[in-house]
Amino acid sequence: MAEQFDDLFSIKGKIALVTGGSRGIGEMIAAGFLAQGAKVYISSRKAEVCTATAKRLAESYGGECIALPADLSQIAGVESLAKQLSERESRLDILVNNAGASWGAPLESFPEVGWDKVMDTNVKGVFFLTQKVLPLLRSAASATSPARVVNIGSIDGLKSSVFDAYSYGASKAAVHHLTRFMAAHLTREHILFNAIAPGPFPTWMLSTGVGFGGKTEGVDWDVVARRNPSGRVGTPQDIAGLAIFLCSRAGEYVVGQTIACDGGVVGTS
Repeated sequence: MAEQFDDLFSIKGKIALVTGGSRGIGEMIAAGFLAQGAKVYISSRKAEVCTATAKRLAESYGGECIALPADLSQIAGVESLAKQLSERESRLDILVNNAGASWGAPLESFPEVGWDKVMDTNVKGVFFLTQKVLPLLRSAASATSPARVVNIGSIDGLKSSVFDAYSYGASKAAVHHLTRFMAAHLTREHILFNAIAPGPFPTWMLSTGVGFGGKTEGVDWDVVARRNPSGRVGTPQDIAGLAIFLCSRAGEYVVGQTIACDGGVVGTS
């Protein structure tokens, strides 16, 4: 009998939560999931922005996109998000831990608040949100259709950065290793963990770092693109495509990996 390859990259009917989903890479992934037939919850700290993004994505791509605002740098916010989700759903097929923060300052004057804010959001928030929604992931998980957790790291966790973002690079390296650690504990329960390490994408966070003041449109991204081996910055299709692969049948045998999505920055250095 011939092998079947129908729906190899399908995530249709899956229930997903994307943190930090109101803008940037989180919004790109949420849009891709919606376009492929998933039901998507997005979370971010600012309630009005989160609600507006969810409405816009639902109108643009169809399907259901629901805002669940929460501050994931605080345990109270993590618990609130998990509670809101459990009141609406009995399972969670896909968790994308994307919410993140950064802080830049010279080494000699780097403040404690810049360390704690970044570590609390990027590492502590990822771990404890995964812990709190674990019952929902377990409800979704099966041998024939594993649940997925995709942690969004960064190439700054794989190599040294040109920016003075000391806590950011350290936090993303921690996310990459935490991904492997969680995979070691939960793969046998059919909950698959992987990480994506994005390179330059036209996001608010990168815009602030390169001097664009947070603007993502109407600025010269070619300045950044010229330093990339691929000659461009990333697109929503790039990051959403990799996330969809990892969450579909096609990516089911990929476990505990950190995959750079960066146009070759890490791979060619």
